[in-house]
Amino acid sequence: MPEILAAGGFLSMSEIWTEKYRPRDFSDLYGQEDIVARAEAFVKEKNMPHLMFTGPAGTGKSSLSLIIVKKLYGGDWRSNYLELNASDERGIDIVRQKVKDFARTKSLNSNFKIIFLDEADALTREAQQALRRTMEMFTQTCRFILSCNYSSKIIDPIQSRCAVFRFKQLDKPAIENIVKNIAEKEGLKLEENIIYDLFAASEGDCRRLVNILQASAVISKEITSGLINQITKSSNNEDIKSIIENSLNGNFTKAKEMLLEIMLIQSLQGADIIKSIMKIIPNLSIDDKLKVRLIEKCGETEFRLVEGSDEFIQLEALLASFAIAGYKEKARAQ
Repeated sequence: MPEILAAGGFLSMSEIWTEKYRPRDFSDLYGQEDIVARAEAFVKEKNMPHLMFTGPAGTGKSSLSLIIVKKLYGGDWRSNYLELNASDERGIDIVRQKVKDFARTKSLNSNFKIIFLDEADALTREAQQALRRTMEMFTQTCRFILSCNYSSKIIDPIQSRCAVFRFKQLDKPAIENIVKNIAEKEGLKLEENIIYDLFAASEGDCRRLVNILQASAVISKEITSGLINQITKSSNNEDIKSIIENSLNGNFTKAKEMLLEIMLIQSLQGADIIKSIMKIIPNLSIDDKLKVRLIEKCGETEFRLVEGSDEFIQLEALLASFAIAGYKEKARAQ
């Protein structure tokens, strides 16, 4: 197995980059500057309220909690920190047993311990009610950091007891900083304008971005748009645009053939194709009212796919609705 030399010794090429490049300090977290500044202030004061980190996956919620804990406790952080994933154990027992047992004991070298509850929005309402009571009872010995994708799934009594930090998807400058940092350390050669492709493929998710880069680097040290599309199995925007335009112009049969080719040869799923269509529609040179109708049809089709309908049938029906909308638009213009 080939190895690369790093600052701390030898690192295997098989090392997972999401862990290798996980932020170790507040300054390593990109795209969440306001949140990082507030968290840093809590650490300096050696005190903090219960916290709730909410936002999309891969934006730094877990990493920030680890940074806070390590800065607060130093080398003793493991004895003062409990991490649980609520999606593994959703019921009330996780609160009654693991959380309470850890929360009721006092830290030997600090004022409080920290419990990090990941994917807290997966907890049942009964478990959340029990958690609310636990947060009240053990404020002298414990602080909670709750992480969730959707704060609306957390009951109001818990939200009111926490300082809520709303994480956002990483913007293009943040993605660019991360990519260039990794490329420099791994000796990767970046194609011109590749940042845009990586930004689109990752959708602001840092974890996905790093995984895409590692998967690409295994194949080639030169990161190109074609390689990114190959790794992510993403559709070619020009192909999708051509499908939409053929449908609107009444060439339904050709649009259908192109769709089947993309789904079968490129192994793209229906949901991914609809996402691509949704991104392209706003940039088409068509009337805004027609854009609204097309987007509405996309929403209906996506709902049917989520409910378990056949992908081929639903996407063909979507193209048929585009063709009908195109006919109506032409008739109205005449």
